[in-house]
Amino acid sequence: MPLRLDVKRKLSARSDRVKCVDLHTHEPWMLASLYNGNIHVWNYDTQTLVKTFEVTDLPVRAAKFCVRKSWIVTGADDMNVRVYNYNTLEKIKTFEAHSDYIRSIVIHPAQPYVLTSSDDMTIKLWDWDKSWQLVQTFEGHSHYVMQIVLNPKDTNTFASASLDRTIKVWQFGVSAPNYTLEGHEKGVNCIDYYTGGDKPYLVSGADDRLVKIWDYQNKACVQTLDGHAQNVSVVAFHPELPIILTGSEDGTVRIWHANTYRLETTLNYGLERVWTVCCMRGSNNIAIGYDEGSILVKLGREDPALSMDSNGKIVWAKHNELQQANVKNLGDINIKDGERLPISVKDMGSCELYPQTIAHNPNGRFVVICGDGEYIIYTAMALRSKSYGSAHEFVWAADSSQYAIREGTSKVKIFKNFKEKQTFKPDYGAEGIYGGYLLGVKSSTSLTFYEWDSLRLVRRIEIVPKSISWSDSGELCCIATEESFYILKYNQDVVSQTPENDPNITDDGIEVAFDVLNEVQEVVKTGFWAGDCFIFTNSVNRLNYFVGGEIVTVAHLDGVMYLLGYIPKDNRLYLGDKDLNIVSYSLPLSVLEYQTAVMRKDFDTADRVLPTIAEDQRTRVARFLEKQGFLKTALEVSTDSDHRFDLAISTDNLTLAFQFAKEAESPQKFKRLAEQCMKSGSFELAEKCLEESGDFGGLLLLATSSGNADMISRLADTSKRNDKTNIAFVSYFLLGRLDDCLELLCSTGRLPEAAFFARAYLPSQVSRVVKLWQEDLGKMNEKAANSLADPEKYENLFPDLPNGIEIEEILKPTLSSLSPASEYPKVKSNLEVNLAEVIEECRNGNAHTSEAVVETPAVNKESFENKEEENVEDLDIDLNDIDDDIDAGDVDLDEFDDDELFDTEK
Repeated sequence: MPLRLDVKRKLSARSDRVKCVDLHTHEPWMLASLYNGNIHVWNYDTQTLVKTFEVTDLPVRAAKFCVRKSWIVTGADDMNVRVYNYNTLEKIKTFEAHSDYIRSIVIHPAQPYVLTSSDDMTIKLWDWDKSWQLVQTFEGHSHYVMQIVLNPKDTNTFASASLDRTIKVWQFGVSAPNYTLEGHEKGVNCIDYYTGGDKPYLVSGADDRLVKIWDYQNKACVQTLDGHAQNVSVVAFHPELPIILTGSEDGTVRIWHANTYRLETTLNYGLERVWTVCCMRGSNNIAIGYDEGSILVKLGREDPALSMDSNGKIVWAKHNELQQANVKNLGDINIKDGERLPISVKDMGSCELYPQTIAHNPNGRFVVICGDGEYIIYTAMALRSKSYGSAHEFVWAADSSQYAIREGTSKVKIFKNFKEKQTFKPDYGAEGIYGGYLLGVKSSTSLTFYEWDSLRLVRRIEIVPKSISWSDSGELCCIATEESFYILKYNQDVVSQTPENDPNITDDGIEVAFDVLNEVQEVVKTGFWAGDCFIFTNSVNRLNYFVGGEIVTVAHLDGVMYLLGYIPKDNRLYLGDKDLNIVSYSLPLSVLEYQTAVMRKDFDTADRVLPTIAEDQRTRVARFLEKQGFLKTALEVSTDSDHRFDLAISTDNLTLAFQFAKEAESPQKFKRLAEQCMKSGSFELAEKCLEESGDFGGLLLLATSSGNADMISRLADTSKRNDKTNIAFVSYFLLGRLDDCLELLCSTGRLPEAAFFARAYLPSQVSRVVKLWQEDLGKMNEKAANSLADPEKYENLFPDLPNGIEIEEILKPTLSSLSPASEYPKVKSNLEVNLAEVIEECRNGNAHTSEAVVETPAVNKESFENKEEENVEDLDIDLNDIDDDIDAGDVDLDEFDDDELFDTEK
């Protein structure tokens, strides 16, 4: 069976002829050096050209990233090596390295060395720490040196390919080659070392259109690959996959199996001749350079082949080697969340195929290795082969003795106890299969569930899943797609009680077999169930679990991690990355058990589990209860003061919320609680909250809205003590305490406002306030002070002042008696009151308590009537006659000062 290699194109960039490509180890960048002398750097994630610059007007045949120095090192046909900072594009260094075209550049992975090869038939070693000093020259080839490559197992040695038809292996410090490999009939264009530890191999490609595999220890050719129609220009062993890549001037890239040397697939993107290929350790990305541009593709899957059973035993693959570790052997060490675990690794031996996936069966006794279109079932402990066969896909059932395989896109086989039980062809095809409580078969447009034993169609769903996970009870199922995941409830009792000939069964199966509980817009990377909690990693590297409609974040991961499992006894989750580093995170079992019990409405169990939950986990549980609508229980469980305050308000337990706010001493909480109290009519508690928060404006609103004169009086005095003069002034004014209003204005230095206030409401005080005003103003501008008219000295300027003083005396008794709010509709507007009639009736002794009427002397009546029409808004007759046209904002005692009212310089 062929090796499963899904090829996904990630970048296609048209350009001039590409002579060299390279991949950045940390950034999603692909470097391309062009025949026209330019350098392009592409971001293959965003499909954008992020950097471009001109090196020379001649071809740049070699260019490499030097990541640890943030450099791009180039070699061109002008014989010069140039070094650029790829962040600033500043040219760091230029020097002539050879006497002919530079063909190849290699950056040493550890030393400050750069190797270059050239058409001048030499190889040179440069040291950048010594100002790019030439350390050594290697001579021995009799034609162009087309490529050089370091040995990954011994970076003090390297190999070179030359058009003199030979491959030579060299060592630093030695001028002559260690040995020469001969076998190609024409010039050798390219070479590469095998990166694995099990084979001492080199691969080479030449103008004889052949690819040869060499054992450099035995100095012999072990295999020849024939298939290209033109010169072979590039070869590479992939560092992660068991494949050999070869590119040719025939425009194709061929992919060969590194173990069987079978041709797996051929890539042809129609961009003419292939000149260069680049692979990178730790990645399945492959960059290819052509005559007409460059391509970046991803081969296969980058997910690591590893699996953990329920007891903490982990099996993983490093190439063809299987290894085992056990997290239970860590002992009593203090495990910190997210830190790499110091586990001991045991070699289990070599696998007969290249592992692409590894999976334990549910009881952990067996482990299946899948790859190369085949599968092998081993015993988990001793790695003894139990069964094997050909398959595109393998899945375990919930019953550990059952499994299924997929052959092609139309046939599925069921096995029990390692014996084939039955074979069937799904009606809609089989492009994928999924194990678990039911057997899932994916087609191009739908997912169909079957019972394992009878293969009865349970339900067909119009969805294309990426993965399916079942809970241990078989009651819950998670179907993950490319953009979201669905939580379904499987109604097993309903399905088992539905006969096969039931007329309600349609072509899509039993309609009531599943209930959709939730749809969540999250991308699931890996996931599994623990009880009724679905634990998963998402596309932004967060470790979450989903329960009862709520997503709880356990941790933010540093990179891409893959869930291995959960061990309840340890209360820990285990994850691994593609470099086979194992990390762990705490997730208490008691929390999961409690949440599971609540979801199942098993409140007796929940009550028994609750005392076992640690204090630092109580708030997490409380938030879960809040999400489920159990607010009172959440209030009892939560230990977070802010959360308890929120819950107390949500449950309308305002007295308890007041206690929480008092403990927190938070003005914000008191203000929020005051609003809730006013909404619910708890005005006394609202007043306390507003007092605690220092919200004098809120107190004024509450007092005036409720018509509470005592509260206004207390507010006036409190506001005055706290220098809230605006609030104090309005409060005094509403109570009719005009003398207090005037004294407040004077004590705060608002003497101009005090004078005008006295002129309108307290005429008897005008002279006293004017004197104070003159005294204060005289300190800054004596001329301006003298221009103020005092009624005692200039009676002619205040002809109606005596009438005002008389009315003030008449109205004093009425100011102290406040009418109830119910009298408001009966109160006359100021404009409806005839001042002349009021004064006349008062003087005749016919004044009513509600209208304070006074008689005015006849001799002054006519003149007073005329003046009254002009000055009606200057006099206040009775607080009962005042309408609501007064705006407290018109007098802001904290806003002005005398410098704004008088220009002292003028």
